[in-house]
Amino acid sequence: MTKYKVGYLVGSLSSTSINRLLSQALVRLAPEELELVEIPIRDLPLYSQDYDDDFPPVARAFKQSIADVDAILFVTPEYNRSIPGGLKNAIDWATRPWGRNSFTRKPSAIIGTSPGSIGTALAQAQLRNVMCFCNSPLLNTVEAYIQFKPGLIKEDGQVTDDSTEKFLSKYMKEFHTFIVRVLTVLPREP
Repeated sequence: MTKYKVGYLVGSLSSTSINRLLSQALVRLAPEELELVEIPIRDLPLYSQDYDDDFPPVARAFKQSIADVDAILFVTPEYNRSIPGGLKNAIDWATRPWGRNSFTRKPSAIIGTSPGSIGTALAQAQLRNVMCFCNSPLLNTVEAYIQFKPGLIKEDGQVTDDSTEKFLSKYMKEFHTFIVRVLTVLPREP
């Protein structure tokens, strides 16, 4: 059995984020072939081209964390009908300096939760556009806009609604299949 390491980025910087709860549920429900590790974005300074010749240590560590995984999972809220600023900043760091894009050929998927009935649909659509430009193959066959209700996911990641749990489990299985497919066609470069 081949194992794949998946780095996940939580788009919210809040310690009480419902998307952080969702990430914990995805860790619990992932097939055993996937090992999920969080890639933190909280401590990244605002990106500026002035850093391109000498990235700060936190940004170098962030880029290395992406290099160390086989795939990326974005777990994002929607702020003002868009991508959270902290997440966009992290993507900017990962794709710079020009020509050293950490997302190139790295399989990725996007999911998010919100109390609203359309989940995080608009933020996910914008994030898809960004990641297409970043040359990251995207899981598109399963879209996941989770409407969050209090108690849906416990602190330990346990999902309390059976249909939501089944859907999230299927989503992670589909992501695993997608990772295998992409990395078969586009193997990681040494």
